[in-house]
Amino acid sequence: MFAITGITGKVGGAVARRLLAAGQPVRAVVRDVTRAGPWAERGCELAIARMEDAASLTAAFAGAKGVFILPPSEFDPAPGFPEARAVIAAVSNAIEQARPEKVVCLSTIGAQARESNLLTQRTLMEQALREMPVPVTFLRPGWFMENAAWDVASARDDGVIASYLLPLDKPVPMVATADVGRVAAELLLQGGSGVRTVELEGPRRVSPNDLASTFARVLGRPVRAEAVDRQDWEALFRSQGMKYPLPRMRMLDGFNEGWIEFEGQPDEIVRGDVELETVLRQLVSCPA
Repeated sequence: MFAITGITGKVGGAVARRLLAAGQPVRAVVRDVTRAGPWAERGCELAIARMEDAASLTAAFAGAKGVFILPPSEFDPAPGFPEARAVIAAVSNAIEQARPEKVVCLSTIGAQARESNLLTQRTLMEQALREMPVPVTFLRPGWFMENAAWDVASARDDGVIASYLLPLDKPVPMVATADVGRVAAELLLQGGSGVRTVELEGPRRVSPNDLASTFARVLGRPVRAEAVDRQDWEALFRSQGMKYPLPRMRMLDGFNEGWIEFEGQPDEIVRGDVELETVLRQLVSCPA
């Protein structure tokens, strides 16, 4: 039995579908049972748990051959990352108590960075789970191609995508969530011991200009990337409702300045199969 957290999202759902296709039993770990219907219909066992609640997570992980940890995304964390720390404490406690045969945890490119930024939440999770008494694999994917969902309306309506990734011609490691789910499922099915880190990106790196030209091809209209000036970021993020924009700003700085990057050698990085154009065609076909 494989216990999958985050199963109602893109990555967790992709992991579960891969495991089910391989004939493996899946336990869907969900916060809200009303969202679990499709997974129950697929034959999944259901476990109700909150990621910050050690007792419910322990029950959800009990007897599992493998556990997939997908930490909740907190895009506007309070200083010191208290939200992430609460989840980390609960997950760590649950793993220690339940002792699954192995754990695969979704981390991120740049988890090794020493500069504090939005991705530090994953750094803290890695630091805690490295001490667990079970085999743990950290999957560090690049920038999700699906983040381009935020650009669909402006690309379609105005022919412009605003880019915080700079300069506009700098390629960035990107990957589709389908590839992340596929690789995570494969890692759960593999044997192993100790702590392992696997880094993952798509078939080719993508610059903001590449993203714009791919949108143009998909939409059948001219699309260009437009740089958002660094000095305007804080005001823009606060106007969008953020209270603590600095971690997000520092994450973007990390990509732009090069200190958020893969840690391993280029020939050690796993490559996904899904092309950017495939993802963008899916995104633009979704109802607004």
